[in-house]
This record gives sequence, C-alpha cells and structure tokens, in this order.
Amino acid sequence: MPDAAATHVLGIDSGGSGVRVGVARANGRGGASENGSPRPLTWSSSTPAVVGDRGIDAADLLARALPAARELLREAGARGLGAVCVGAAGMATLGDDLRARLPDALADAFGVRRLALAADAVTAYAGALGQRPGAVVAAGTGLIALGAVPERAADGSGGTGGAPLTDATAPGGDTRWAAGGWRRADGWGHLLGDCGGGAWIGRAGLEAAMRAYDGRDGGSQPLLARLEAVFGPAAGLPGKLYPRPDRPAVLASFAPEVGRCADEDPVAAAILRAAARHVAEAAEAVCPRLESSEVALTGGLFRMGAPLLTPVREELAARLPGVRVTEAAGDPLDGALCVAAALAADELRLPRDPALLSVV
Repeated sequence: MPDAAATHVLGIDSGGSGVRVGVARANGRGGASENGSPRPLTWSSSTPAVVGDRGIDAADLLARALPAARELLREAGARGLGAVCVGAAGMATLGDDLRARLPDALADAFGVRRLALAADAVTAYAGALGQRPGAVVAAGTGLIALGAVPERAADGSGGTGGAPLTDATAPGGDTRWAAGGWRRADGWGHLLGDCGGGAWIGRAGLEAAMRAYDGRDGGSQPLLARLEAVFGPAAGLPGKLYPRPDRPAVLASFAPEVGRCADEDPVAAAILRAAARHVAEAAEAVCPRLESSEVALTGGLFRMGAPLLTPVREELAARLPGVRVTEAAGDPLDGALCVAAALAADELRLPRDPALLSVV
C-alpha cells in the first residue's frame, strides 16, 4: 500500500552523456506539472557511470548519486521517500550489478523499499507520454522506438491519464497487443540499425560528400564543403574517422550539417526524407492501434527542427492515420520520476518486463 508519510520520490538517470538525479513530490508525475506543483530539484554530472566486468558499476553510480540525492531531499524538505526509479542505458544487458546491489543500498540510505529498475527507453517513454498508450521514438546518435499498452487499472482504465481500454487487442485484429506489454523496434547500433538516427544521417551525408569529391553520381557539393569545413581535407577523413572509438558520435556530429544544407541541396533533403521514413517505420512497428494512442518524438536529433520534423510528420500521418503526434512532455529523468511517483502511489500501470522494467 502507498506510504502516507512519504512526501517525495527519487529518480536517477544513467546514460551515455552522464548521470542525473531528481527529487519530486510524491503526488506529482515528474516533468512540467499541469496542476501547478513545483518542478523537481535536479543534479547532474557529465561523467557517465563506470562500466566494468559486471556491467554498470553500482558502487560508482551510488558514490555520486547518493550524496546528490541526500542534498536534494534536504533542499526539498522531504519528510519521507516513497519510491525510487533508476533508469539506465544498457539496463537489460549491463544491469546485473545494479539489480544485485541497489535494493539494499537504497534501503539502507533512505529506508525506501519500493524500487523500479528501468531501461532508458522506458524512462524516455514515461517522460514523453507518462502511462498513456502509444509509442515513443527516441533519436539522438542512435534511434529506438518503444510502444506500450499499459496494464488495466482496477477500474478498467488504461493507466494514469489514459482512456479506458476495454480490450488491448487493437481494432482491425492487431493481435500483437492482445496481452498488452511492450514492443521495441531498432536500437541495434550504428552497424546493424539505428536507421534514421544521428549517426545514420551523418554517415549518409559524409558518403554524399565523398561521392562529390570523387565525381560519382549522387554526390553533394554543399555537403563536401561542410565536410572540409568541419573535418579538413576530404581525403584525410578516413584516417580521422576509422581509428576513433567514438565513431557513432563523430558521424552524428555531421547530422546538423545535413540539416543546414537541406533547404538548398536536394541530396541533403533526400537524406532527411529517407531518415523520416525510417523514423515512421519504427513508430509504425510498435504503435498500438488504439483510439487513444499517441506517438511522441524525443531526443536531441529532433532539435534539428523543420528540415527533419516536417518529413517525419508527413510520413507518420501516412503510416499511422488518426494517431496523434505530440512533443515529448519531458525527458528520461522526468520519466524516472513519473515511474517512481506511480510506484509510490501503487498506480504503476506500465508493463513489467525483465529486460525493460522490473520492480524489486
């Protein structure tokens, strides 16, 4: 049962760009509040958690997150902590140490017994849509789409803020969702997928630039000019790119250049149209066909603006007619706080899944 004495919840977001901690009121849902409750207090570090033989190193994460959490709870005037959600990139495959050590460590530190461990895609979903049914496409260096049909509440509703779900099977016989749950598409890395993501767009733009350098069909002189402005002489690009351990990030760094050229360069515009098709295909693969479904777009790639968002919205309208496309309400830290608040109130309707969302 919910702890009536608990006033706040704790969210931790561990990703490739660092670690963030947030504290919010337990009766909130993280993110911008429609009822006027204050925004969460947050702390961040640009240093990612250490990854070792057992995956994400729990001791390293705790060494930074616990002092930050204590200070935030003090600033918030928290009288009790109702629940914690830890969202981490690689939770499914690199989360063994977190699953083994976090429950006892958090119980010892804060007396909290409600803990959710989530993949970062789940906290991105919760930050974008809360517990409503739909799909989220998270695009940055890579790209992953995640869809969900929340579990029914006791009153038959489809999770907090969702429309009633009388049957999780979609109209038209889409039996993929007969039992609710999660569906995932892509997120397989820049060698096997992440189609339409930042590294994919950047690589396509650099290929078009090299075609222009060679004099081959399909080349782009504007993209070649941007390549040389960013990386130096085109012939030297392989030597600068291939030895880098962070090749996906280097490729993705060129995606904004493709966006800047798109208005006047048909090759760059075609790259972004192809990326938009990949985004829409991923969303279509995971989105439940329910009257209340939404698709939210989240992640740094969409900050490119109209050159990408306009074709993405056109592709989504063609592939998912009647499904509302919306901006994400919040980010993965907001999602972690949303999950923690729902867990504290015994209202968590997002589906449990050993790889994506577990409650311990």
